[in-house]
Amino acid sequence: MAMANLARRKAINLFNNTVSSDAARYSFALSSTFTRGFASGSDENDVVVIGGGPGGYVAAIKAAQLGLKTTCIEKRGALGGTCLNVGCIPSKALLHSSHMYHEAKTSFAKHGVKFDNVEIDLPAMMGQKDKAISNLTKGIEGLFKKNKVTYIKGSGKFLSPSEISVDTIDGGSTVVKGKNIIIATGSDVKGLPGITIDEKRIVSSTGALALTEIPKKLIVIGAGYIGLEMGSVWGRLGSEVTVVEFAPDIVPSMDGEIRKQFQRILEKQKMKFMLKTKVVAVDTSTDIVKLTVEPSSGGEQTVLEADVVLVSAGRIPFTSGLGLETIGIETDKIGRIPVDKRFTTNVKGVFAIGDVIPGPMLAHKAEEDGVACVEFIAGKEGHVDYDKVPGVCYTHPEVASVGKTEEQVKESGVAYRVGKFPMLANSRAKSIDDADGLVKIIAEKETDKVLGVHIMCSNAGELIHEAALALSYDASSEDIARTCHAHPTLSEAVKEAAMATYDKAIHI
Repeated sequence: MAMANLARRKAINLFNNTVSSDAARYSFALSSTFTRGFASGSDENDVVVIGGGPGGYVAAIKAAQLGLKTTCIEKRGALGGTCLNVGCIPSKALLHSSHMYHEAKTSFAKHGVKFDNVEIDLPAMMGQKDKAISNLTKGIEGLFKKNKVTYIKGSGKFLSPSEISVDTIDGGSTVVKGKNIIIATGSDVKGLPGITIDEKRIVSSTGALALTEIPKKLIVIGAGYIGLEMGSVWGRLGSEVTVVEFAPDIVPSMDGEIRKQFQRILEKQKMKFMLKTKVVAVDTSTDIVKLTVEPSSGGEQTVLEADVVLVSAGRIPFTSGLGLETIGIETDKIGRIPVDKRFTTNVKGVFAIGDVIPGPMLAHKAEEDGVACVEFIAGKEGHVDYDKVPGVCYTHPEVASVGKTEEQVKESGVAYRVGKFPMLANSRAKSIDDADGLVKIIAEKETDKVLGVHIMCSNAGELIHEAALALSYDASSEDIARTCHAHPTLSEAVKEAAMATYDKAIHI
């Protein structure tokens, strides 16, 4: 109990110190804002954001909320970036729709819900996805109006560190001036040598979200989050899915024990894997796409056939056409823009956030970058802890994690304990017949401080935030275990895993 009390005292002290320091910083921010004064001309801004994705639009809104005159430039003509338009949101819409179909086809009868036939109406499914995108995009535009953010639809390019030339989507052009300019242009699909993406038969995630027919055979190149999610969508709808991965494991960033169980579950769902395999040639000369593959280390070649091939080999920073060279912005060997802890580039007054800088390429990480960046610009203190950014793979079951994997902890040399609890022993999971997976907690042996949490189960993406909060306050596993959890809930598995970490679980 001593460790739990220590964590509570730390939390209280942190809260008191934060309130005090925030008040002082807010006072300073107001003072510095009025000392600077707003830009005198109608075409001058305190902040100009290039890019209207999760990082960019959040940065623009936060800047306006802090009293800074703000303009956001977005070339797509629809706010939300890759995430909302051709990424996170449409993929989750299709994951949910395909899961509903799969459940209706395979599980409803066990629950006493019977009907004669289940059919897929793919245009209707795509229509529901598109409606969700449209509504959310319009919602962001509404937030811009509410917060008085100027929105310019067009492609921006640096003329100087304080001037952006914009070619608007209606054919016009304008110059936008700003004291502070934030690059938030996100990322693009990473291609593979010798493979041309046409978004019809050779598709990126963008094309995979808009197929007009269900492919009989789908080959996914890359066993990362995006590849497994999109493979799950089309597999549920009837495609025969084969995943080709150069590395020896799926999702290399995932905890090893979780990853192995995850792969076994996906294989039970009839997803096939070819690991340690590379693609050496692609033939699209006939109606069937033919991929020639061989072992990653070299060896005998095999030809695979598919109706559609999804290239899901990762993403790269998108900075082309911005004119970075004009003002001398530096990039590293893979195109990322190095920044300091205040998100400042090597050019004064120019900042960068999200996928164009080092760190995980995640929408929620970009949002945190955006808020912290404009807080620094406004004279406040921003903060993002990249060691405590949760990640989620939205398959079924979902896999979510925050903090370190067991492999990372072992490599660091820190003595640790592991507590695990299977979902098969969770009453809620058993009652709804959805009990694949487990919760795994890693804690420092000497102090019991939680170092990493890994959850694989239905709704793991929602459960992980209890763990993220615990890590943020340096909580112990005992702190989690002694927190009363409602019964019956899936979250009780987190409590039981925490109990197993510092002592013993009750229900296994």
